[in-house]
Amino acid sequence: MEQLEIAKQIQRQYPDETLEIREFQGQVAVLWQRDRIVEILTWLRNEETIECNHLMCLCGVDNLNRLDESEYLLRFEVVYNLFSIRHGHEIRLRVQAPEDDPTVDSATGIWTGADWPERECYDLVGISFNNHPNMKRILMPDDWEGHPLRKEYPLKGREDWAGFNDLLGKVEELRQFDFHQPASSQS
Repeated sequence: MEQLEIAKQIQRQYPDETLEIREFQGQVAVLWQRDRIVEILTWLRNEETIECNHLMCLCGVDNLNRLDESEYLLRFEVVYNLFSIRHGHEIRLRVQAPEDDPTVDSATGIWTGADWPERECYDLVGISFNNHPNMKRILMPDDWEGHPLRKEYPLKGREDWAGFNDLLGKVEELRQFDFHQPASSQS
């Protein structure tokens, strides 16, 4: 099934939650409200003609510099790239989340593989996932302040990370275990 056909089927099934269907360079995306996200993802997985049973990718986006592109675009969004192993088609769902409440319900109940990408999305962009089994940082240290992929985050960071000197000390301590060049082979 073509992506546009899947998008129109989503729009027929969920007319109130579907904000917009966008087509760009041969790819179709459905802009979606965050309400009922678990329901739509479950429907997309279980609907026999669509059966998008594989979550290929999940990521967070900060739309701060693009808010004028669409009346439906909010500051943050979670992008779900779904694929049907059986049918060989895919669809992209872009779920909108407002700046004052950047939260979306977790997809871990549908795909356990959503666990780490949702944590990465929280860690780097600051979008939190309701009902996630372990919503904590995954890439940045626990004491890191801010979310590095937000548009207002300074390129160099706000200040040096407090744990940096401790990390340098640990590196020096572990140097004794460095690998050395192998001895030259004897002929």
